[in-house]
Amino acid sequence: MKYVVDVEGMTCDHCVKAVVKELSGVEGVTDVNVALAPETSSTVSFFASVEPDSESVQAAIAEAGYDMVGEVHTA
Repeated sequence: MKYVVDVEGMTCDHCVKAVVKELSGVEGVTDVNVALAPETSSTVSFFASVEPDSESVQAAIAEAGYDMVGEVHTA
């Protein structure tokens, strides 16, 4: 299933790579994509074989150095 989350603070390709790397390490998460929006929240979408734990997703994004806005939701 496809999931989406908004992330604040991303401004460049380096930011995108950091978030993709960390989210790809969450169990079951694959195909992470980012719609970069430097002036506002960027949209991060990914597929997961099981419903992802929101806390795990938030922790991965925080580890990359960014803030998750709201909750993980289906696309």
